[in-house]
Amino acid sequence: MPEKTVCKFIPVLENPAEFVVLTNRYKMKNFETVEVGIDNEVMTVALNRPGVHNAMNQQMIAELTEIFSREKHDKTVRCIVLRGNGKSFCAGADLNYMKNIAGFGYDENRRDGEKLAALFNAVYTSGVPTIALVHGAAFGGANGLLAACDIVIAAENAKFAFSEVKLGIAPATIAPFVIKRIGEYGAKELMITGRRFTGLEAEKWHLVNYALPAEVLEEKLNSIVDEIKTAAPGAVKAAKQLINKIVNDDTDVTRYTANLIAELRASAEGQEGMKAFFEKRKPFWVMKK
Repeated sequence: MPEKTVCKFIPVLENPAEFVVLTNRYKMKNFETVEVGIDNEVMTVALNRPGVHNAMNQQMIAELTEIFSREKHDKTVRCIVLRGNGKSFCAGADLNYMKNIAGFGYDENRRDGEKLAALFNAVYTSGVPTIALVHGAAFGGANGLLAACDIVIAAENAKFAFSEVKLGIAPATIAPFVIKRIGEYGAKELMITGRRFTGLEAEKWHLVNYALPAEVLEEKLNSIVDEIKTAAPGAVKAAKQLINKIVNDDTDVTRYTANLIAELRASAEGQEGMKAFFEKRKPFWVMKK
């Protein structure tokens, strides 16, 4: 069994005068298949089954769902980085997991599918920006994880595949998130053939935002994180909710957007942001280095 890792959640106060990280109080949690840590308001979630290229089993699915679901109630995190330990991001489903589900009946398979769908939805609906850092292999369900993230940075030589059709099934639970990224006809080519493709082609299909040489991935990640941390946390969350509502909700978006901008302009962050702009200083949410 992999070594268990302690997950530390460090509270941050909302009051501008107390906008500091408190390092002396923690909520503790052990995970078996995932490493989780927080550093300088950034949560890193690392898939931690390197011996099997971080292949997903039922334990990992449950742990990731818990992490991303609980994050919605944690005000200490400005963004989440999802990555894999070892040689790969994630090689898809674990072989033993696949052997087990091969013997499932319809109801068991439906419940298992619902758990997978819940995981991808938890990542997609995260309240803070999510960034996937992809290297090595990203096969099958791994593409659901990365596609549900807001930004994906991949090594240009990473290998991708929607390999489900090779196994006689379809990429069902990941499809809503992947198709948002690559569109109908990209999905038809890649999902119907199940062929492998590189990070560079993944960028062409918009499955990833950036495909870069492996040696500059961390630099790109840090630059994006730094940009996010110059933005007001509440405004960032509102922007994510705004985008998701417009894309996914068929209700009256005109009324929603008018109400939202009114609320944000009157909010503490909105008032502080405008005040700081005119006073030519940084707002309180930009931490001093």
